[in-house]
Amino acid sequence: MIAYLKGTLVHKTPGHVVVATGGVGYAAAVPVSSFASLGEVGETVEIFVHTHLSDDALALYGFCSRDEKDMFLKLIAISGIGPRLALNILSGIGPADLEDAVRASDVARISLVPGVGKKTALRITLELQDKLEKKEKLLAAKGSPEKEDLLSALQNMGFRRKEAERAVDQTIAANKPGDEFEKLLRDCLKRLAKI
Repeated sequence: MIAYLKGTLVHKTPGHVVVATGGVGYAAAVPVSSFASLGEVGETVEIFVHTHLSDDALALYGFCSRDEKDMFLKLIAISGIGPRLALNILSGIGPADLEDAVRASDVARISLVPGVGKKTALRITLELQDKLEKKEKLLAAKGSPEKEDLLSALQNMGFRRKEAERAVDQTIAANKPGDEFEKLLRDCLKRLAKI
């Protein structure tokens, strides 16, 4: 399976590129955003690739950023959305804008993409919201070392974890990254004293 290509851009048209590497030219479909970012024919390019195997074809889909590729993979995991439609969606709305629209349940914004009707936009919104929520919960569960240190210190002082988490989250949001541990701990204690 091809996951990444670095080579010379041999051919470039909207939605399609050919990258030569190791004496072989690889054709890949790309969203318009990646097409615009690639540079000119003859230059060295790097693209992240999804190799899609179907009953009748082997196709490569290329992206200039990992975010685009990740969103593409999330889209094709949705029932009824194939690689071509997913590429079309990413050509009409970038990954960050799509995430914002999904979080805001902005079905109208997603349905502005050519080829995406209201039902498809609603399905995208519902399914991606679940995936984005799971991702955020995983990131929150990991927590930063700073957060874990503060929680540990507060629990050692006798505070319950739930109260401590709320105070730590508020403190980290209110302070600048890189503040000293003692300052953050004092801020947490002040917040806990108000409860």
